[in-house]
Amino acid sequence: MFELNIWFYTGCILTIIGSLATVWGSGVKDPIVRTLNTEIPSVGVSLILLTYNHTLALLTFVATSVVISLILLRAITRLEEIGTEI
Repeated sequence: MFELNIWFYTGCILTIIGSLATVWGSGVKDPIVRTLNTEIPSVGVSLILLTYNHTLALLTFVATSVVISLILLRAITRLEEIGTEI
């Protein structure tokens, strides 16, 4: 069987690295890279919650992915309306 500690520590590492990538990568012009930078922490949080409950991990992953995607699409649309180069 799989060790739960491996998934927990991998989730912690992905959450920390992904959060730092999101903060430092905000100047990236490519919207796909921005989306990937925000998806990495959500996968990390899901791995952490996976060690506790499978349903909780799945619901968290789906919810964070949807919310992050909506926020990024709104921000990109807003920047295009203003006329800022993305």
